[in-house]
Amino acid sequence: MQLQQNIDRIQTTHIGSLPRPHALLDAMKAKYSGQNYDERAYRAALRDAVAAVVREQVNCGIDIVTDGEFSKPGFFTYIRERLEGFESRPGMKVQLFQQEVAAFPEYYEQYFKRAMLGGAVVSLAPVVCVGPVRYRGEKLLATDIENVKAAAAAAGVANEHVFLPATAPSGVGKNEYYKSDDEYFHALAVEMGKEYRAIVDAGILVQIDDPFLPDIFYEPGLDDAQKKRRAEIYVEAVNVGLRGIPPERVRFHTCYGINQGPRIHEAALQDIIGYVLKIDAGSYSFEAANPRHEHEYHVFERVKIPDGKVLVPGVITHASNIVEHPELIAERIIRYARLVGRENVIAGADCGFSSQAMYETEVHRTVVWEKFKAMRAGADLATQQLWGD
Repeated sequence: MQLQQNIDRIQTTHIGSLPRPHALLDAMKAKYSGQNYDERAYRAALRDAVAAVVREQVNCGIDIVTDGEFSKPGFFTYIRERLEGFESRPGMKVQLFQQEVAAFPEYYEQYFKRAMLGGAVVSLAPVVCVGPVRYRGEKLLATDIENVKAAAAAAGVANEHVFLPATAPSGVGKNEYYKSDDEYFHALAVEMGKEYRAIVDAGILVQIDDPFLPDIFYEPGLDDAQKKRRAEIYVEAVNVGLRGIPPERVRFHTCYGINQGPRIHEAALQDIIGYVLKIDAGSYSFEAANPRHEHEYHVFERVKIPDGKVLVPGVITHASNIVEHPELIAERIIRYARLVGRENVIAGADCGFSSQAMYETEVHRTVVWEKFKAMRAGADLATQQLWGD
């Protein structure tokens, strides 16, 4: 029995990011906009916010908890702070969901203003690699580790039920320095691997976030051979970064990166699952609760997962404010358990609930907690059916 497998009940978790409290957002906005701020007060506010959010996760019945990604104001800021060799390009257009945007331009014009980009603490400015990649996030990471471990201990959660997310090499930024993709992603993997190992060395789980793998299969201009090679590069890079880390200490997450939208231009699970299972991880999480992907559990009627590996399908979604009924959640869990074994299914979410630090998230913070409670209730119903009373 590996570390992440279930023993006598269905465990629950989520993907990581959660809505930040407004007091922390105010302090974060002051820090990152160049205003006068008190660093010690900011660190205290961050520590207290992490303690509160871990406690709330436990109160809602989440077994495997994290810090809500509260220290990270946004994805590109996270990269700039933790890696040398990158510069910000505020004027460069961010290419998000190109085929979706082309198919529904009016919807996405409104959506980006209202949801994903509106109300963010830090503007979405892409980063570009212009020099040698070097990891420099040791102090920031040490703070994250210290805060989440202290919060978990206070909430009665053991270290093996704590995780911290870290980005996959594929998501770091555009390359303008290295001669080839292979060279670039290898360099990223070596440096990001320092973060992965530091998290695991602290006694907690590392989660590798790679929402970019599925994008390959809907990226304009790539033929089938190019898609295959790009996917292989992404997998190779993650595994280089994870070299020497026991797989049972690793979670791998992929998704489609879109919250509320039509979502008709997305890869099918059958397109990506072969690559996902090549990652040297103990568990794999993916979207499975939203209506575009819920049917894809059938993939595992044909695809056998390696012995000891765990699936973490989304049984609640980040793409709706509807709170899923516990009985539906139990049905979703049981579908997977019957295909891959009850010990190999952890109940999870499709994606995070606030990947950017924002004042107004698409799923309201109060709804997030109700979704978590419903997930616990659904996991308990599934446990009763799978293990008996």
